[in-house]
Amino acid sequence: MAVEIVVASKGIEQRSFSLTGEIRPKESLMAAFPIGGRVIEVLAEPGEKIEANAPLARLDSIQQELAVRTAEAGLTTARADHVQTIENLQRAEALLASGATTRAARDAADDALRTAEGALEQAEADWDRATKALADTVLRAPSASTVISRMVEPGQIIGAAQTAMELALGKGYEAVFEVPEAMLIGEASYSSVSLSRLSSPEVEFQGRITEVSPLINPSTGTVAVTVEVVNPPDGLSFGEPIRGTASRPAVARVNLPYSAISASAEGPAVWHVDPETMQVSLQPVEIDRYDTSRIILSDGIEDGSWIVTKGAQLLYPGRTVRRAGADQ
Repeated sequence: MAVEIVVASKGIEQRSFSLTGEIRPKESLMAAFPIGGRVIEVLAEPGEKIEANAPLARLDSIQQELAVRTAEAGLTTARADHVQTIENLQRAEALLASGATTRAARDAADDALRTAEGALEQAEADWDRATKALADTVLRAPSASTVISRMVEPGQIIGAAQTAMELALGKGYEAVFEVPEAMLIGEASYSSVSLSRLSSPEVEFQGRITEVSPLINPSTGTVAVTVEVVNPPDGLSFGEPIRGTASRPAVARVNLPYSAISASAEGPAVWHVDPETMQVSLQPVEIDRYDTSRIILSDGIEDGSWIVTKGAQLLYPGRTVRRAGADQ
């Protein structure tokens, strides 16, 4: 029986994959007002670099300003009352020493001082609370940072702890890619990533994989992979699209056409031809992956083996065949 035969040979190939991701800060912060209110002014725009304690936005502070003035008036009164009760106690003690008053009157003056001290502490606490509430109407940067995005506009009513701006802390960059799950399966790993900006693909810089999410996005079937930018170029900005290219280590593999694959009870197999006797046998194989026109094997076939590609449907173990085609 005539069959077509190929001689298996191992080939070394470098596999590279390119995906588009997004530049993000290594550390970010969601800035929010601790109180709610109406935004009257936004003082920072996306992309702007700001210093520590710089104002980012303001809320309407009329109520807080009134509360501060009321607390200041109460504090002034409490301080005056406290000074007056100290003088009254000193006068009562002097009169008691000269026998001009009673100890009950002196004790009453001492009780009045304790009451005045409590009222003063309460007034100071009210003033501290009112001044803090006034300070909370101004959102400030906790440290030197860059504004990534803003979520509020003048006139908008926001609630307490509602995010107003996203800030990038420090100067580090990282790129985030949504990688198909199939690209992360296998023993070979991606050690480094070559990065380039879409606006200037000729300028390449390096990245290092720092995190692979353990979760798969159920809607896209992808996994978030974070790449630290090792040597960012000048002008790189947050939110910028970026291309990442990763290569798997080169491994020698046997590849065969699709027509060579058969099956056995254990799984995929090929028909192996003994070059001396020209008898065939069913040889189990392990498949590494499928390409457009070929199958790449990870095990089962040695380099130089003769494999049947066409005519396998009429074969059985031990059958003698002859090679068809140009070598017939």
